[in-house]
Amino acid sequence: MFFGLTIEKLMLIGVIAAVLIGPERLPRYAEALAKFTKRAKETLQGARSRMRDEMGPEFDDVDWKKLDPRQYDPRRIIREALLDDTPTATMRAAGAAALAAREKPDTTPFVAGERPPFDDEAT
Repeated sequence: MFFGLTIEKLMLIGVIAAVLIGPERLPRYAEALAKFTKRAKETLQGARSRMRDEMGPEFDDVDWKKLDPRQYDPRRIIREALLDDTPTATMRAAGAAALAAREKPDTTPFVAGERPPFDDEAT
């Protein structure tokens, strides 16, 4: 059930609510709860149909259990990242070569009395 609520706990909450509300107002509250439940169900069905319309035929191909955020255990994610067989050394070498190929900035010291360099494209 939701939020760790079992049938027994829900029944106990219902009995306590019935005692607190009283027999005079109980039918009115039960009717309001039924309307709320019906409206919530219609809203969820509308959202599902709207999503199916927007996604098209791919909606049925999506593995929704794979996208469940409760499955994301940080320990598992780190373990999978550490066991990943991507060639990181090659990537580092390629990154270093790209940095070396970049134009080196002008590092000449500033002389007093000169105008400092100004880059028109910097702002």
